[in-house]
Amino acid sequence: MTVSSLSPVVPGVDAGARPERPSITELRLSAFAGHRNTFLPLGPLTLLAGRSGSGKTTALRAYEALAVLGGGARLDEAFPDPLGCVPERARPDAQRRRGFRIGCTADGPEGPVHLDVAVQAEPELRVVGERLTCGGLTLLETALVDPSRPVVQAAWHTAGSSPVTRGPLPDDRLGTALLPLRVAGKTDGQRRVLAAAEQMVVALRSVYACDPRPGRMRAAVPRGSGRLLRGCDNLADVLWRTRTECGRRHALLVGAVRDGCAGPVLDLLAEPVRDGAVRAVLDRGDGVRTALGLLGDGELRYLALALVLFTGPGVLEIDQVAEVPAALQTLTVLADGFDRALDPRQAGELVRLAARMCERGHIRLVGAVSDAAWAAGVAGATVVDLNRERS
Repeated sequence: MTVSSLSPVVPGVDAGARPERPSITELRLSAFAGHRNTFLPLGPLTLLAGRSGSGKTTALRAYEALAVLGGGARLDEAFPDPLGCVPERARPDAQRRRGFRIGCTADGPEGPVHLDVAVQAEPELRVVGERLTCGGLTLLETALVDPSRPVVQAAWHTAGSSPVTRGPLPDDRLGTALLPLRVAGKTDGQRRVLAAAEQMVVALRSVYACDPRPGRMRAAVPRGSGRLLRGCDNLADVLWRTRTECGRRHALLVGAVRDGCAGPVLDLLAEPVRDGAVRAVLDRGDGVRTALGLLGDGELRYLALALVLFTGPGVLEIDQVAEVPAALQTLTVLADGFDRALDPRQAGELVRLAARMCERGHIRLVGAVSDAAWAAGVAGATVVDLNRERS
């Protein structure tokens, strides 16, 4: 694996300054599916490049699973196919147990906070170990002590009359996400634990996984919530809502679509059809409108991803962190097949748009691409090359 960063040095910015908005800056796949001891640095705009089978989609799947766990979901919701996450050549132990290990780092006001999780996939799905650390100090550590009970033994930093507090936590959820419900915050040590856990949870939860499916974007759709689904199936419904909500943002979207689609583009809008449904169209000018159903797959994927970059969490189908002000959150878009069906010109336009949006700090993007050669020279992009020999 090789990493190339095209990020510029920003004059006047202290490299050691702590960011106000928590974000995931590293993904660790210690033993997950085809990955062994894989460490992926994540910048504001990161492209995971590699041929088919290099593990790009697997890495995004691990990131999304951590995000789901950070929201308080059960293990079976985060890992619907846990055996598929076990390394292929992992041998069961004497108790016929096999599993996998993943982790991440969240940077923010508390500095880098590290989370590592060991999951048992068989004979039953459960957390068997978790560690949350910051500044070389272990803030939370759990271990499976009694396999007959559905709990892990947890110990979290207290730094009061007792250095740690011990207690059971469920073995089907991420302990870090449960700490705000268990830690009182009466001592400096407990407050440090809470701050680190909250930083990790906020960084993980603000994730939107997106993989536009052109085949489903072409049809008219019924009016609904106006929140974009991960496959962008309901793009027309979202355009019906967003075109009138923010004229400036919509104008920017139209400009981006003009750069990525063939032919003139005066506007992008949704129009009503039968039975209360709406369809998306391109206004070509002079009264000519082209239904999105007539566009190619590359144009539709380009358009959908541009819409994601311009809209933000209020329009995307995600579990927002309502208890944290939006100004302190960063949305992370996970885009599998970021360059799928795009020609080099479209891919280049889209990554430049992503770089401009990510530079503002309110959005980050991790995209999987087959080849990132077209991203050369794009300031702010970090390319992680996953091409390697697979035994």
